[in-house]
Amino acid sequence: MTEIDATRELHISRVFDAPRELVYQAFMDPDQLAQWFGPVGFSVPRDSVVVDARVGGRQKLDMVDDTNPANVSAIDARFDELVENELISGYQDVEGIPGQPGVTRVSVRFEFHEEPGDRTRLELLQVFPAPLAAGAREGWESSFTKLDALLKR
Repeated sequence: MTEIDATRELHISRVFDAPRELVYQAFMDPDQLAQWFGPVGFSVPRDSVVVDARVGGRQKLDMVDDTNPANVSAIDARFDELVENELISGYQDVEGIPGQPGVTRVSVRFEFHEEPGDRTRLELLQVFPAPLAAGAREGWESSFTKLDALLKR
């Protein structure tokens, strides 16, 4: 296993109390994605979400700062690998990252693993071209808290 550069690479492992089919679907269903994606304090307008769930397809959305709606981060992701209920891999072009001019491309990989008790372990690996992992960790952890709440409904 290669060593992770914590300033450029982010690894998060999180267990959700839901079957992996439901967790995977929350990434692919535009209605669900709009409800949980983005850290607390940001929302995703449903009309900004596009999901074309196939290799070569995309996932596109806008994260809007709830306190300053002019602060928008546009995310345009492409899928390099998709295995239903198991894997989402590709890259995200993100525009509007504070302190980062223009578009920042990050690679991202989500692995969905079955756990005992009909639970799912999600493994996230995100690789950045510049030291951005610290802020991204907080964002994902917050987003996953929102996803947890959605899955419990």
